[in-house]
Amino acid sequence: MATLKDATAIAGIGQTAFAKHLHESEKTLACRAILAALDDAGVSPAEVDAFASYTMEETDEVEIAKAIGAGDVTFFSKAGYGGGGSCATVAHLAAAIATGQANVGVAWRSRKRGSGPRPWKNTTAQLPTPGQWTRPFGLLRPADEIGMLTRRYMHEYGATRDHLFNVALACRNRANQNPAAIMYERPLTREMYMTSRWISEPLCLFDNCLETDGALACVVVGAERARDCRRRPVYVHSVAQSLPAQHHGMVNYWNDDPLTGPAWAAARQLWKNADLGPQDVDVAQIYDAFTPLVPLSLEGYGFCGRGEGGPFTEGGALEIGGRLPLNTGGGGLSEAYVHGFNLINEGVKQLRGVSTAQVPGASTCLVTAGEGVPTSALLLRS
Repeated sequence: MATLKDATAIAGIGQTAFAKHLHESEKTLACRAILAALDDAGVSPAEVDAFASYTMEETDEVEIAKAIGAGDVTFFSKAGYGGGGSCATVAHLAAAIATGQANVGVAWRSRKRGSGPRPWKNTTAQLPTPGQWTRPFGLLRPADEIGMLTRRYMHEYGATRDHLFNVALACRNRANQNPAAIMYERPLTREMYMTSRWISEPLCLFDNCLETDGALACVVVGAERARDCRRRPVYVHSVAQSLPAQHHGMVNYWNDDPLTGPAWAAARQLWKNADLGPQDVDVAQIYDAFTPLVPLSLEGYGFCGRGEGGPFTEGGALEIGGRLPLNTGGGGLSEAYVHGFNLINEGVKQLRGVSTAQVPGASTCLVTAGEGVPTSALLLRS
């Protein structure tokens, strides 16, 4: 059976500054990130013939293509479900390039969420079908929905706030090493965590991701072309998307086990098409809009057993030198929250050997998109 295994590579990455407020428009930020990624790869904008972004992306490929000076575009796509679509953008480009639909693809995310509105504040809009089962009962924000799942996780498997703190601390420690991170040089202590205000109990302030302005992009090309690009190629070894049976975003109401989220279905597809398994992953970039998504994802992707995600975080397991160094740029919790795209770029940095919190000898990296919603994942290798 034909697969995408190592047929394409990420040849360039780019990003803007991250901040609570940036004055430039989302379109300008997107173009800056894309042009930086193309320059990083040593590829002319005129060679770009494929685009992939998120359905929630406010900029579009028509305007971006004109602004950067792209040539004829032969492939374009958008992946849905917010942070669940991050890795899917790269997967779509990889599929297009591997099958000859395009040669040079650009994926991007530009977002002004730090200075912009919150989508759930619009109470005049008709609720989508999933929202009709959550909003009227007080689950107004994603934090409320994940808070409910977290309480169930704690009840059923004994996960504790200390386990969630371990996640928050590992991300903050890595951000403290990353000058581009919003939380650079801003340490987190257990006391700060335990005494912080509730956002949606049992989730406190530090269990929630940042709200950020910024943009990121990457360039995907065929494996042969990648060897001639400016930077060391990072190969797309395996990809996956997942919309599991009877799924209901965030709360998973209709599943027999609401804690068996989309990560489980994505993992089956990802490992089926890979020469590697969880035991071969040197470093991971796990989607962290909320701290409990990390232990749930660790279970889903096979790093530990059911209900063992909390204890897995103990003993510095997520730190550099631990069992699975995690979110080495700081992640959505402490670097920036741009719907997970910074996790993709950080994975590339790790496999190039240029991360600000480099894992010695890292040659494989798992990158995941949002758990709790239809999701996607990438297995990268150097």
